[in-house]
Amino acid sequence: MKMKTVKDIMTPLSEYETISMEATLYEAAMALEPAQQEFNGDHVHHRLLLIVDESGHVVGKLSQLDVLRALEPKGEHVANSRSLRRFGVSRDYLRPMLMQCRFWEQPLMDLCKAAGRLKVKRLIHTPLEGEFVDENASLAEAVHQLALEHHQSLLVTRGKEIVGILRQRDMFREVVETLSACEL
Repeated sequence: MKMKTVKDIMTPLSEYETISMEATLYEAAMALEPAQQEFNGDHVHHRLLLIVDESGHVVGKLSQLDVLRALEPKGEHVANSRSLRRFGVSRDYLRPMLMQCRFWEQPLMDLCKAAGRLKVKRLIHTPLEGEFVDENASLAEAVHQLALEHHQSLLVTRGKEIVGILRQRDMFREVVETLSACEL
């Protein structure tokens, strides 16, 4: 029996929405909105947009969380609380700092204006080396990258070309199917 590889369970790029680097945050949010809806038959809307350059090459990705962070006017001035918790900093310690910043204090209409002005190219999450996996890699290697490096998805490559996305939920489904076949 052939061992499955990443390409056996990845989602092809053709199934993902793409958005131009020149698009606005508003356009990106509207493109991501269907992910908030329930299942549509067997189809699950993706919670990620692929950002493409002028020649159609994927240069990054944008998630729902990236949109929320972009609209947080003072968010860049406060360190990532998850990272700080790794060093023993508690939420109770961070709460006064967050209250001082008064996130989302401005009227919602100001947020709308900001979303219409802000370009996606300013928000691009350029994938790091650990966010790529070869399509012929073993599922064990993919689990390692997803779990130990805390990724929700990995960009699947064939040579230097991005050919798909390996989502955490697809990998989890594969693990559960394998576990359910075990005779304990």
